[in-house]
Amino acid sequence: MAKTTTEILTDALEQAAAAHGVYEDEVLGGVYDAHWPQWYADHMARTLAEAGHTFALD
Repeated sequence: MAKTTTEILTDALEQAAAAHGVYEDEVLGGVYDAHWPQWYADHMARTLAEAGHTFALD
């Protein structure tokens, strides 16, 4: 059965959260990333595109 949009987005958010934690620790040296929304958006867009998902704007 195909995943719902909510399931796909939830998975992408969970992957972004895990990757961002590593990024803050390893790249930023544990410093809070004030630009995290842009980082998440970039990560999620790449992850979803790599999985073959596209966006349709109404």
